[in-house]
Amino acid sequence: MRSPFIVAGAFVFSFTLAHRPAAAATGRAAPPSETLEATDSGQSRTMQDETRISVDLKDVSILDLLRLLAEVGGFQLVADPGISCNLTLKLKDVPWPRVLDVALRTCQLASEDDNGIVRVAPAARLMQEHSERRKLEEAKMLAGPLRVTRHRLSYAKAEQMAPILKKFLSPRGEVVVDERTNTLIIIDVE
Repeated sequence: MRSPFIVAGAFVFSFTLAHRPAAAATGRAAPPSETLEATDSGQSRTMQDETRISVDLKDVSILDLLRLLAEVGGFQLVADPGISCNLTLKLKDVPWPRVLDVALRTCQLASEDDNGIVRVAPAARLMQEHSERRKLEEAKMLAGPLRVTRHRLSYAKAEQMAPILKKFLSPRGEVVVDERTNTLIIIDVE
């Protein structure tokens, strides 16, 4: 079906939507009431992912294309400032998530989904932010209080078990051996 024109910036987009419902277990096609339109607001995520679009765009701004895909896909969009890339697309009957992925990779961009809000930024920036978040989480974990546990061993030598246990501890962790009582004293974050 032909969708209404969408005006985005200096461009007017005309695109077609096609929904290919999955066949039921009986082999029959889904009823026509399951056909999607760009304006449907109550559609499920799996049905949205099956929405196929055809686009023929020349020298379009990535921001305008993202706005078009947000409208078709029914998601909210936040684009980092300073994103600028023009691209030409001629795609026919392609799922909209695939169009989004190809366009982002072409412009060296990436996206992250945060509870239904899709953020688009340069791929290097998103990787750096992810790395910083991971380091912060590790630092929070390592900054926690230390816990001391004692394990008295009966059938193994404590000095032989200590190197094995050290592999499983955090960087702040430590294993102390009491040879007299054959006890392992393990100090690590909680």
